[in-house]
Amino acid sequence: MKLEKIKPLNDAYLESIGFVWHTDSDNSSYVSDEIVVVSEDEANAYYEATNELYDMFAEAGQYVIDNDLFHELNIPFNLVEIIKESWENDVHWHLYSRFDLAGGIDGKPIKLIEFNADTPTSLFETAIIQWAMLKANGLDEMSQFNNLYEALKDNFKRIITLDSDIEKFEEYYSNLGWKILFSSISSSSEDINTTKLLEHIASEAGFNTDFEFIENVQFSDDGIFKDDELFEFWFKLIPWENIAIEESELALILTEIIKEKKAIIFNPAYTLMFQSKGFMKILWDLYPNHPLLLETSFEPLVGKKQVEKRCFGREGANVKIINADQSIEEETNGEYEGHKAVYQEYVEFPKDSNGNSYQAGVFYAYEACGLGFRKGGKILNNMSKFVGHIVK
Repeated sequence: MKLEKIKPLNDAYLESIGFVWHTDSDNSSYVSDEIVVVSEDEANAYYEATNELYDMFAEAGQYVIDNDLFHELNIPFNLVEIIKESWENDVHWHLYSRFDLAGGIDGKPIKLIEFNADTPTSLFETAIIQWAMLKANGLDEMSQFNNLYEALKDNFKRIITLDSDIEKFEEYYSNLGWKILFSSISSSSEDINTTKLLEHIASEAGFNTDFEFIENVQFSDDGIFKDDELFEFWFKLIPWENIAIEESELALILTEIIKEKKAIIFNPAYTLMFQSKGFMKILWDLYPNHPLLLETSFEPLVGKKQVEKRCFGREGANVKIINADQSIEEETNGEYEGHKAVYQEYVEFPKDSNGNSYQAGVFYAYEACGLGFRKGGKILNNMSKFVGHIVK
């Protein structure tokens, strides 16, 4: 793999554009001072692979619903109804998501690691910081596989136009005027800024928008409110499984809101199916030996090096790398032990000369639209670094 050193953006500049989570807890910079050099063919391969994977997820999602496989995916029972309701009506538009991939820049095939379909992070980094990195270093900021910002703006318009031409957005929207309320938790600056970036993009697209912390949003059978003002759309950067487990009463209210068509929520509840790492087992059953997939099972794989994950785990927590002889090579602790285990065939990530692993993340908003990388150890975690790219 090819890397190019760059002059890092200073903290004052990053903060001036709203990027405040630039320094990790060990005082090291979260944004790497290098970029991955990607060829045009490699960028095209990421684009094609991600689009193909999304089509496979959509097919497999219908299979899960037709065969009532929610329990297999470790989906909380109190979200099954809202998942079905959101799946069956096109107005529940999938706004954005991110595929995590191995390979692609090292001469090795692209392989799906997992799909962050509900509350994907690295949005600000991919959509904004990468452009700034290239510009500040006198490089051509257009030389990226990265139209994430514009793709999101267009996909917000599709909330109204659906499969019609997005040029009709203003005509349709002027008759509706429906508003989007954006919400995050109040304790995470990263979540707040990511959510406010999305609000800004929606506003640019032409929507009436507002922001409120989740703890101040009001929910009832009549809909979703801020200070008694009704919102027809609600974007929440709060994982659906957290709502199910920690706010079971809210899960019931949101189900009624969706059933009675009082509001539309982003990302839709059906994205929780895709978010479950157990979904990779369903994909393997439906597309055995597909070149983009790794063998995945709910039982340990026999005679193969593999990774044990939890259906709902984040930032590399509760992960084990298990050798073919069943000895544990590496493992992490975390708060997701209670979720169902999934076993996925091990694949090496591309590595630099210092032994750091690089994982590609490709955002999807109606189509594949933005590439970025994370750098870290064999198990990427919340101390992994964000690495930009340039297409040459």
